[in-house]
Amino acid sequence: MKKISVSFILILFLIFKLSANNNILVPMDKKQTDHLKAYGLAYWAIGNNPTGNKIYWLLNYRGGSFLIPYSDEVIKKSRLMGVATEIINDRQLNEIELLIQQENMDKVELEKQPKIAVYVPPTNNPWDDAVTLALTYAEIPYDKIWDDKILKDALKDYDWLHLHHEDFTGQYDKFFRSFANAPWYINKVAEYTKFAASLGFNSVREQKCAVAKSIKNYVQNGGFLFAMCSAPEALDIALSLEGIDFIAQEIDGTPVTKNFMNFIDYSKTLAFENFIVFNDPYYNPKSDIDFNKVNTPQRIEDNPFELFEFSAKFDQVPTMLTQNHQTIIKGFLGLTTSFAKDKIKKECIILATNTGGQNSVKYLHRKYGKGTLTYLGGHDPEDYAHQIGAEHTNLNLYKNSPGYRLILNNVLFPAAKQKKLKT
Repeated sequence: MKKISVSFILILFLIFKLSANNNILVPMDKKQTDHLKAYGLAYWAIGNNPTGNKIYWLLNYRGGSFLIPYSDEVIKKSRLMGVATEIINDRQLNEIELLIQQENMDKVELEKQPKIAVYVPPTNNPWDDAVTLALTYAEIPYDKIWDDKILKDALKDYDWLHLHHEDFTGQYDKFFRSFANAPWYINKVAEYTKFAASLGFNSVREQKCAVAKSIKNYVQNGGFLFAMCSAPEALDIALSLEGIDFIAQEIDGTPVTKNFMNFIDYSKTLAFENFIVFNDPYYNPKSDIDFNKVNTPQRIEDNPFELFEFSAKFDQVPTMLTQNHQTIIKGFLGLTTSFAKDKIKKECIILATNTGGQNSVKYLHRKYGKGTLTYLGGHDPEDYAHQIGAEHTNLNLYKNSPGYRLILNNVLFPAAKQKKLKT
């Protein structure tokens, strides 16, 4: 048998030492080829880290980059996903660490893959959900969950919950005016009514309020809630008017409680207060929480919105939630497009406002109990005015979307080592 040369052994040793010391930088500035799948790569790496070394989110460094210990598996996965990576050595890593210490930057350890639930109705609704589109595209696994499971306390098994285009008030998004005779609307009302009765409730309103209370308890007990479009507004309306029939008789067939606004209780809500509920079935907005009221003739605009800058070392949570390669992001409409600033509770942190006026808040966050909630106004960051029945957004065409990045910031937020975070 031939002897193995000393030089060959030395080369093997150097290769091993180099790979052992190297790290993989996933840049999140404009050099990234696929920002959305980069989140999926980071999520995957947390659960597939053969080195056991720590994975970090580098806040404010090149758009919120990720630092992953080198492994051939991560490199292979990044290539399959089309995600740009850079191999950095110890010297380069030291330079990055020094820059982070000197600038408005920080690093946060990502220690676990959050278990994700998405609130998905059993009905075939004629619209998409930006979060399920983002999760599917980024290759991040999630479970679908609905009212029956929530009412049986299934949320305790999940770290993160998403709500989108769902009306917790029992008004079917006030689509009565435009779609009362549409087959999908008629079927939805029939199915929801039957479903509520099967669970022992007298009405859809009562059943949805029970779900809203379960979601509130989930957050209070440590859950991470992310909601878009009409869900943030509808959730607080339902909580504030528990036990009160405020729904127009045209919609639910029962009389409205006289002077129902006299019974509203803002102490029960999560994010909003001092709002007025609109129950006119021919007027689309649910309340004056909705700043834009895009479904009325006089208000159809939505301006770009600007992300606020926070101290990365002292306000790590809002910094994480606003990581991006751009600070000004194009606006997009929804049933609730943005939130009126004067209706937002003081405990909330405002993350972004519309450039057309500081009273229009697009993005907010709050710590509540042991958990948190984050709300983003609008329906789809890459579909300005998504119409009922329109084709789903193809994220292969928007792989660098700054709006969709906000969604995925929230998906990855629960992966961070929570005990060391500064809020």
